[in-house]
Amino acid sequence: PNIAILDWMMPGLEGVQICERLRKMNPSRYVYVILLTARSKTEDVIKGLDSGADDYIIKPFHPEELKYRLRIGERIIELEQRIISMASTDYLTGLLNRRAFMERLEAEINRAQRGYNHLGIIIADLDHFKDINDIYGHQVGDRVLQDASRCLTSACRVYDFVGRYGGEEFIICLPGANINETCNIAERMRNMLREQRTVLADNTEVGVTASFGIADMSSGSAMSSDDLIKKADDALYQAKGKGRNQVVIADSK
Repeated sequence: PNIAILDWMMPGLEGVQICERLRKMNPSRYVYVILLTARSKTEDVIKGLDSGADDYIIKPFHPEELKYRLRIGERIIELEQRIISMASTDYLTGLLNRRAFMERLEAEINRAQRGYNHLGIIIADLDHFKDINDIYGHQVGDRVLQDASRCLTSACRVYDFVGRYGGEEFIICLPGANINETCNIAERMRNMLREQRTVLADNTEVGVTASFGIADMSSGSAMSSDDLIKKADDALYQAKGKGRNQVVIADSK
């Protein structure tokens, strides 16, 4: 839970013991703990807060007091969630940043290996993006990146996830997708990007294409995330060498 209200005196484990264990666990999400007890001595309050409780309410209490203490807890949790979101999100596109994407990719690879499932990876690079910045300026370049991000995301399935890999490069993870499914999704992305236009204030339309390298982890594979990404990156390099605006499948070896 995000917020827990614990009594001090409970059978088995007391509230302060649960607080201590919870803080030692260091879960990925913070749990705001309110300790509710009839113990009103200063030393008891100190002991309760020292155990890891965030707030301490002495019985008997007024229901309105508990309600507003809970609101404080909600504000703390919401603030933490905003901070986590900012730390894992690319500021320009709203996609996962590279670090957050890699963490999630590692989890998906482990899950796929446990379940003997496929997993597809796509690396996309916007073609001649430097020319857009040089001709129209970086603000227009930023808009093109944002539009491309939305386009790639809209071409995904609901359980796929997209990250900004760096500059004008994007990386997409497709849980459960074999190489044919990965190729189909990459082609859908390529066609959608090719048809998309970023419309400027003077009604000038700026288009962009992208090159795609794809790879997949087959059922039962022990491939690492680095190996999988390198295969897709090598395929992307081939797509650029062949003239760009195309999808290339990584060597199956």
